[in-house]
Amino acid sequence: MKTIIALLAAGTALTSAAAAQDLAILNGRVITNTDQGQISSGGVLIRDGVIVSVGANIDVPDGVDTIDANGGWITPGIFAPFTQLGLIEVALEDTANDASASESEFSVALDVADSFNPNGTYIATSRIEGVTRFAVVPSTGSTVFAGLGALGDSSGDMDSLFDTQSFVFADLSQSGAGSAGGSRSAAWAYLEAAFGDARAYPGRYASGQGDALSRYDAASLVDVVRGRMPLILEVDRAADIRRAIRFAEENAPVQLVIFGAAEAWMVAGELAEAGIPVLMDPMRNLPSSFDALGSTLEAAARLDAAGVRVAYTTQTADGYFNARLLPQHAGNAVTNGVSWETAFRAITLTPAEIYGVGDQYGALAAGYMADVVVWDGDPLEVMSAPTHVIIDGEETEMSSRQTRLRDRYADMDDTTPFGYRR
Repeated sequence: MKTIIALLAAGTALTSAAAAQDLAILNGRVITNTDQGQISSGGVLIRDGVIVSVGANIDVPDGVDTIDANGGWITPGIFAPFTQLGLIEVALEDTANDASASESEFSVALDVADSFNPNGTYIATSRIEGVTRFAVVPSTGSTVFAGLGALGDSSGDMDSLFDTQSFVFADLSQSGAGSAGGSRSAAWAYLEAAFGDARAYPGRYASGQGDALSRYDAASLVDVVRGRMPLILEVDRAADIRRAIRFAEENAPVQLVIFGAAEAWMVAGELAEAGIPVLMDPMRNLPSSFDALGSTLEAAARLDAAGVRVAYTTQTADGYFNARLLPQHAGNAVTNGVSWETAFRAITLTPAEIYGVGDQYGALAAGYMADVVVWDGDPLEVMSAPTHVIIDGEETEMSSRQTRLRDRYADMDDTTPFGYRR
């Protein structure tokens, strides 16, 4: 399955690259996320959707279109590692919310790619704020498993999901305990039984049923059990994170990623030793539940100091319409002790690495896909904004439904009745 998807993705990339323009972005402060570091005044050369040169004095061939950054910042596109973009238009309206399926008989096998809408309103609002890539994560229904997640870009193209069935999401926090039967013991027993079903697939189903999963769900968990697909596990309490670390050790070669992680800083050394990355919101500082009593604005800095690989989310600001606030959250991490370089990496290259695509996205270097954002100032400053967003070498439209509505009604001198304005 993954081989077929990879071949299809490669074909899509070639088609996209063939349509991409040759482009040079010049006269800006370049943030490379590589050993080149920051280039105080330089540029990026793009050919066929791929970066071919980054430096202070790049050679621009004749006839290549150019963008003048006017002394602004030139960076990789923002990679939001935990969103529900394209799944939800109105959270409280069931017909406009495909994030979860609480009445479904299936769990692991639920694939967000089948619900994803590339024309979702909030994809454009995220794009014009610098988000070029994102993970699409389902919500749990009647079990601890939510389903299969995907990776997408914010171009709005119909084929903007570039990696489907790329991870499985499960909830082992207090809410997951509730869906498993009422306790964390029940949730962990269910997860262990599910892994047993997948490990024994298909033989166990030849003459009977699994302990926890249907045949179809067990088949969808096989790649996770065999270490070919990450398991994103939501846990907040330090005790639960330690249990997750033990689960990863006992179920090697599973690729575990911790999401939420309110108290992860309390066991940062153990996470670092186990090599388990974390997806967390650096602005999470209130005890929103008994699981998160240890929340602190210094969590990101403490995890970083311990050597834990951390990517930032906007968990406290909702994932379906506020992924655009990711640079602001990273800026707050800097305020609370994280270096600027680490915080910016946590919203660009680090999430790409966690999802296994860090050799294609998240950096400005030869051979990387040309996801580039030009900013009018420091991208982690709340008053800065993108002036140009390039995805796969194509400059994108800097407008959304919100900006079009703003422009439509901003002209108070227009005497045309509001209903007839264009």
